[in-house]
Amino acid sequence: MLDACAIVAQGRWRALAHEVSMSDGRIDALLALRADGRLLVGRDRIALLEAVIEHGSMTKVAQAAGFSYKTAWDAVQAINNLLPKPAFVTRTGGKRGGGAEVTEEGRKLIAAFRSLEEKLGRISSAIAAEGLDNFDDLLLFGLGGKVSARNAFRCTVTEIREEVVDVTVTLQVSTTNNLTSVITHGAVADLGLAPGRNVVALVKSSFVMLAHHGETCSLPNRNKLEGEVTRRVDGDANSEIHLDIGDGKCLTAVVPKETAQDLHIASGDRLDAVFKASDVILAAD
Repeated sequence: MLDACAIVAQGRWRALAHEVSMSDGRIDALLALRADGRLLVGRDRIALLEAVIEHGSMTKVAQAAGFSYKTAWDAVQAINNLLPKPAFVTRTGGKRGGGAEVTEEGRKLIAAFRSLEEKLGRISSAIAAEGLDNFDDLLLFGLGGKVSARNAFRCTVTEIREEVVDVTVTLQVSTTNNLTSVITHGAVADLGLAPGRNVVALVKSSFVMLAHHGETCSLPNRNKLEGEVTRRVDGDANSEIHLDIGDGKCLTAVVPKETAQDLHIASGDRLDAVFKASDVILAAD
């Protein structure tokens, strides 16, 4: 369940002011749900989840939405990475073959979004009719941001170990994997970090190195997450590897194509994802 403080209705002041000036007087208010300061879902992602319910196949969903398969997959996976429980799961094999489905958590998310969107629509209509003078609450509307890091995980701080120069923060990303981040003392204070605090951990996919499970050793200030390969996409020079790291969360690694070939990476393989603790960026409201 999303905390109330993590839900932000985004009518965006600039967008609203622009729309009010339109001749027909209509406002298209945009709603976005945020979790721990990161964009969780907007209208497009909710529509994708609804399409999964209708079609039961990511291939059909991508076709219906006019997206590439990769774009559709990445969008729904990003939702899973920022929720305590997955909103979306895939099925393999069986009489019906592979497919996709939205979980009960995902259906609750859709219902909550559509309900809030309907209420925001009524507010927008009132703004269009009466103007902005009496809507000081607009100042509370958040502005969503985007980052280049492919991996963004909702985590819970479990331990903070202060040292002379920096601070080591341990975070639970899933029931089977923890993350470590090394940050400054000032960052700990600015983010208000403490055990039990929810944050978002960001890791660039190009920072992640891969090895078969058990072939890597634990090193100081290094993260080692175990996961199962769910997808491999080969490009001309690089390969994109998706690892299921537990609780519906997916870690993405981009490695040289030669590395993927040398490791003979295939779906179902158990791999270790290794990256520096200093490469883990933390974000919080």
